[in-house]
Amino acid sequence: MRLAVFGLGYVGSVSAACLSELGHSVIGIDVNPDKGEHIRAGRAPVLEPRLNELIASNVKAGRLTAASDPAAAADAELFMICVGTPSNAQGAVDVSALEAVCTQLAAFMAGAKTFQTVVIRSTVLPAVVADTIIPALESKGQKAGVDFGLCVNPEFLREGSAVDDFFQAPFTLIGQHNDASGDATARVYANLDAPILRTNIPTASLVKYASNAYHAVKVAFANEIGSLAEKFGADGTAVMDVFCRDTKLNVSAKYLRPGFAFGGSCLPKDLRALLHHARHTDLDMPMLDSVFKSNTYQIDRAVARIQQSGHRRVGLVGLSFKAGTDDLRESPLVTLSETLIGKGFDLRIYDPDVQLGHLVGTNRAYIEHAIPHISGLLCKSLKEVSDHAEVLVVGKFVPELATWQGVDRAPAVFLDIARTLVSPPGMSPKLVAE
Repeated sequence: MRLAVFGLGYVGSVSAACLSELGHSVIGIDVNPDKGEHIRAGRAPVLEPRLNELIASNVKAGRLTAASDPAAAADAELFMICVGTPSNAQGAVDVSALEAVCTQLAAFMAGAKTFQTVVIRSTVLPAVVADTIIPALESKGQKAGVDFGLCVNPEFLREGSAVDDFFQAPFTLIGQHNDASGDATARVYANLDAPILRTNIPTASLVKYASNAYHAVKVAFANEIGSLAEKFGADGTAVMDVFCRDTKLNVSAKYLRPGFAFGGSCLPKDLRALLHHARHTDLDMPMLDSVFKSNTYQIDRAVARIQQSGHRRVGLVGLSFKAGTDDLRESPLVTLSETLIGKGFDLRIYDPDVQLGHLVGTNRAYIEHAIPHISGLLCKSLKEVSDHAEVLVVGKFVPELATWQGVDRAPAVFLDIARTLVSPPGMSPKLVAE
């Protein structure tokens, strides 16, 4: 394919070199003429391992060149935009360079005789695509998905290992405006040994931001644990080395799924103990200290959404803190129930894991002494709680939700706060509150 890469910084120069190595004919475009001169001379415009050799070999083979005039790329089959999107003083993304390139491309595509595709490799939020990129690309009367293709193709390249990251990628992510756009972009990576994941544009855009936010969280977490280790006289590096050996829970996909607040007998207690010790040793742990605030916000948000419904009869599916357990200690669903009762809602609850007649020990004592008012609200079936509810709230998955056993009417409002991705009879998934 004939590809044009706009922006020859770290992302653009690496992408241009690696794409030409895959066999494509690539021209790099940058307003800084020095960068083009470097590439035409077979040299990398940025310092990056392996990049010099890659550029030199592909320039020599005639697959890679560069220019400062965007018109030199007008006949490309696919335009890949890699210009910078730096933060401004307020933290918002500066999209001026991105908008300028898109406006130029609109002029090129208006006179094109073939279908061309624009691929955004720059890091952008979904709103930037909707509010800036698409209007700029359509400024000459062309329509995205009809007259030209549009995709978001985030990069996951680390400075210092970018070439290896490109060729050894865990996946290639394509957020497509439509199938034709995605098909054109997927052809670019046909010779790359990595699975291609295709989704919509907002999802692909947010995967990039989620990834970098998580990396930042990991650094902050490791540093706070390291500081705490010093206070205990422990070896923080050894603590984290052992921590990372658990690939079943600690370094895995476990718990990394949107849902409701955490609870139970372990997580709140142990996090609280760490924070208590830190305070008594004058150690500030701002990230870990904010975890409880974030968790409480999930409960408050659920209450607000129920209040906004305008209905008073509420059915709640779930009471224990997670599926498959009858543990009610520090369950966020117990907190949610108590809050709704306190606000005067007519509440009923169904949880097959929590049947009063079968509870023993700590759990029975807890429900009889700490929350006796809730025990009288327990229903015996999903149908019973559903028949009561104007607002039906799913707080955790229970087996009956797979078939909605016995339920023959949809509630006025359905809130899937646990994101179980189920919906009651008569409601299509798009009506399910997120």
